[in-house]
Amino acid sequence: MNVITKRLFLTVVALAITIFFSSSQALARNDLAYEVRNAEKALADGDYEKAYNEYSSLAEEKNNPLAQFTLGLFFQNGWGRPEDQVQACQWFAKAAAGDIPAAQHFFADCLNLGIGQAADPAQAAIWYEKAANLGHTISLISLADLYLTGTGVSKNPVKGLNFCHQAAEQGVIAAQIKVGLLLLEGDASIRDAKEAASWFQLAAQKNMPEAQYYLGVLARDGLGMERDPLIARNWFERAASQGYLPAYFPTAQLYFASIGEQQDGRISEPDLAKAYMWLSATAKRLQDGDELVRTEKMLTEVMAIMPDTWVEGLDAKVAKHLAEFQGQL
Repeated sequence: MNVITKRLFLTVVALAITIFFSSSQALARNDLAYEVRNAEKALADGDYEKAYNEYSSLAEEKNNPLAQFTLGLFFQNGWGRPEDQVQACQWFAKAAAGDIPAAQHFFADCLNLGIGQAADPAQAAIWYEKAANLGHTISLISLADLYLTGTGVSKNPVKGLNFCHQAAEQGVIAAQIKVGLLLLEGDASIRDAKEAASWFQLAAQKNMPEAQYYLGVLARDGLGMERDPLIARNWFERAASQGYLPAYFPTAQLYFASIGEQQDGRISEPDLAKAYMWLSATAKRLQDGDELVRTEKMLTEVMAIMPDTWVEGLDAKVAKHLAEFQGQL
C-alpha cells in the first residue's frame, strides 16, 4: 500500500468511525472499533492478505459492521485482489444496516447505479438521507442531485438546492461550488446571481480554480455584480494559472482586448507579453473549435507587433506552465 492509499484509507475509515461514535451507543461501538484494531494495523502495514482474513472473520462471525464496510472497500478499490463492485455493494449493504454512514452512502450509490441489481434511485434517496442524518455531509450532495433531476423522487429544485446548501454551510467546498452553479445556471425558480457570487467567493478563497473561473464570468458579464473586465481578468488568470482549461481563453481574450484599449496609444508591454503567453498556452491546449480559431487569429495579430526577441523567453515560460499541468482539464 503506497502512502497516498494509506492516507485515503485512514481518512475514510476515520471518518466512518468518528461519525459512528457520535450516537448514544458509543460504548458498544467502541467495542466494535476495538475488535478491528489488528486488522487496521495489518492493512496500514500493507499486509492485504492478513488484513482481509482478519476483517472477514469479524464480518462473518461477529457481524461487525466496521469490518463489513472495510471488506466493501477491499473489493471497491481492488486492495490485494481484483476489483469486484458487486461484492463491494453486498458488503456495503450489510454495513449500512449497522449504521455505518459511509457504507450507507456507498450502498446508496450501488442502488442508484444499479450495481448487481436493477437501479433503484428511490431506495438510494432513502439511504443517502439516512447517511446524511448520521453526519455524512457528502450524501447531501448526492441526495440533492436526485431532487434536482427528479430521479427516484419528485423533481424539486428548491429542495435540491436546500440539501446542497446544508452541505455548503458545513464548509464542503464541492457543495459551495455546486450551490453557486445552481444559483447561476440552475432552474429558473432558484436562480440568484448575486448569491451565487457569494458562494463562489467562499470557494475561491480556498483557491479553487472552478470558483475563480465563475467569479471571472460574473465580473465579465456583470451578473450579480458590477461589470469589471479587470476584476474578471484577475479571476480568470488565477484559475488559468492553476491549469484550469476553461479559464485560458477568456484570460487571453481580455489581455488581448487591453492592448487596443490604451488611452495614449501606447501598448502596455506587460499586457502584450501576457496576451502572447496566454494565447500561446490556449492554442497548445485546445484541440479544435471556434475558440481555437479565434485564439490563433489573435495570436497572429499579437506576434505582428511584439518584438521577436521576446519569443524565446516567453515560450520558455509557457512550456514550463504547460508541463506543470499536463493532462489536467
